[in-house]
Amino acid sequence: MSTPEQNKEAKKGAGYYFDFSEVLTYFFRKKDPSRPRNFSLKMMHGINKLSIIIFLICVIVIITRFIIRS
Repeated sequence: MSTPEQNKEAKKGAGYYFDFSEVLTYFFRKKDPSRPRNFSLKMMHGINKLSIIIFLICVIVIITRFIIRS
C-alpha cells in the first residue's frame, strides 16, 4: 500500500524540476542578524554566487549555440 508521501513524490511534474525560485532568492535574501558572520562564511557565499552566475551564463551560451547551429 502506498503512503501519501510516496504519492506526493510520484506526482512531481516538470514544474517541480524547473523551479528556480530557491536559486533566485539566494541572491536577494535579507541579512539575518542571528546567523554567525565571519570571513570564511562570507567568502563561501561569494564563491557560491559567482559559480551560480557563471553556470547560468554557460547554459545560456550552450543554448544559443545549439539554436544557431540548428
